[in-house]
Amino acid sequence: MKRLAGKVAIVTGGASGMGRATVMRFLAEGAKVIVADLNEANGAETLAVARAQGHGDSVGFLRCDVAKESDVAAIVAEAKGRFGRLDIAYLNAGVGGAFGPIAETSVEDWDYTFAVLTRSVFLGMKHASQAMKEHGDGGVLLVTASIAGMVGGGGSHAYSAAKAACISLIENVAAELGPDRIRVVGIAPGVISTPLVHRGRPDKYEKQFSQQPWPERGEPGHIADVATFLASDEARFITGETVKVDGGLLAQGVALWGTGADNTFMKSAGVNRGTTGEAMVVRTLQSGDQKK
Repeated sequence: MKRLAGKVAIVTGGASGMGRATVMRFLAEGAKVIVADLNEANGAETLAVARAQGHGDSVGFLRCDVAKESDVAAIVAEAKGRFGRLDIAYLNAGVGGAFGPIAETSVEDWDYTFAVLTRSVFLGMKHASQAMKEHGDGGVLLVTASIAGMVGGGGSHAYSAAKAACISLIENVAAELGPDRIRVVGIAPGVISTPLVHRGRPDKYEKQFSQQPWPERGEPGHIADVATFLASDEARFITGETVKVDGGLLAQGVALWGTGADNTFMKSAGVNRGTTGEAMVVRTLQSGDQKK
């Protein structure tokens, strides 16, 4: 029997990378899925791939800005309206967010980072959990965290802090929703070969991919495997946990982007808007800018 037969899921950031891989895996395992993403072109492409695999009646797409409460409420309502209920909410949408020295980080870029990475998780938990309580037999809130939220040296300060907040939310909300049989679990990827990481240039980031002990490069399918397990009844006694999926990277210690003045995030400043379709902003810094 398929592991997610009869389940209804939403996947935010579901139109590319880890999100798209998980959408396809959920569909293959029998779930009905609403794909939510800001990038409509990627959304249309994801639907085309799903339909080519014979899942046309089991999948839908809705444009969603996960930082807006009305948009998050709308994707939950879409799942209920189209498929009758909601069992799984994979809160996966993300961006690279603000980077650069802390003195060069604008309040606007900081707030944008937390809006997309952390407020979105709060909103998803809020609205999805209410929908799950309606049918009375529980559900799963699954969150893409990051090893950057577990240790220094895994990402920019803004991204890392936002992901650390997500890990705390996972633990605290799991305790709250356990009596309702709603599990709250997270995945902490290491370096995964997605458009968010390599922006079309996987070769440029070979150094980061090669630092982990495991010899294979992290791929979106590795995350989809774990997401499917955590969303299934096979993981029915796991809640409040964030699972590292990083090829052993964190086990050996991490300084993915270099140290001191050689840290990649210290050489420029700006904001990475990921695969949203919105432009990335980069300002190259002179050596003196970092000391102001």
